[in-house]
Amino acid sequence: MKAIIWSVFAVGVLAAAPLAASANAQTTAVTPADSTIDDRIESRISKDSTLKNYKVDVSVDNGVVTLTGAVPTESARKRATQLATITGVSRVDNQLTVDPSAPKNLKGTVGTAGAKTKDGAVKVGEKTKEGAEKVGEKTKEGLSKTGEVITDAWITSRVHSKFVGEDLLKDSDINVDTNDHVVTLKGTVMSQAARARAVAQAKEVEGVHRVVDQLTIGPKRP
Repeated sequence: MKAIIWSVFAVGVLAAAPLAASANAQTTAVTPADSTIDDRIESRISKDSTLKNYKVDVSVDNGVVTLTGAVPTESARKRATQLATITGVSRVDNQLTVDPSAPKNLKGTVGTAGAKTKDGAVKVGEKTKEGAEKVGEKTKEGLSKTGEVITDAWITSRVHSKFVGEDLLKDSDINVDTNDHVVTLKGTVMSQAARARAVAQAKEVEGVHRVVDQLTIGPKRP
C-alpha cells in the first residue's frame, strides 16, 4: 500500500515540475529590456492619430517610463499614458504639458521632410540673395571704385579736383560744400557754359546724390 502511495506522489511531483519550469520561463519572458520598451512605446505614439504630430519624448529606466514634451489637450496627455502602459512597464511618469499652441513634431515622413528642406533651402537662398543685394548696394554707395570710403569730405575733394585743368572754369571762384552727399556749389563763373560744366562735373563724382547750383555769372571776386 505504501508503495502505491509513494508512486502516486512521485508521479505528481514529476508532473508539477514542468509546470513550475514553464511558469518560471513565462515570468522571465515578460520582462523586456528598457530599450525594447522604449522602442515599442515610441512606435505606438508615432502611429497614433492623436499624438503622431506632436513631439513626445520617451525615456525608460528600470521599467519606469517618463514622458516629456507638450501636447495640445488633456485628452492627448491621457492618451500618451495609455499608450505607454505596456508589458514590462511598472509605472508611467507623465510629465507632458498641455499647451494648445504646442509645436508640431517636424520629423514627419521622409517626403514631408524633403519638401520642407527644399522649401527651407529656397527661402534661405532668397534671403541670402536679398542680403547679398543689400550688402552690394551698401558697398556700392559706401565705397568708391578704388575701395575708398565715400564721405562728404571725400566728395568735396573729388569735386574740387574735377575743376582743376578745366578751361571753362579757369577764372572761376567756386566754393564746394557737401552735406549728406548733397553738393552745393557757390561762387562765380565766367559764363553760362562754365556754370553748366561745373554742375556736370560735380554730378559725375561717385556718391553724389544731388547738386545744388547757387553759382552766379560774373568776374572772379577780388
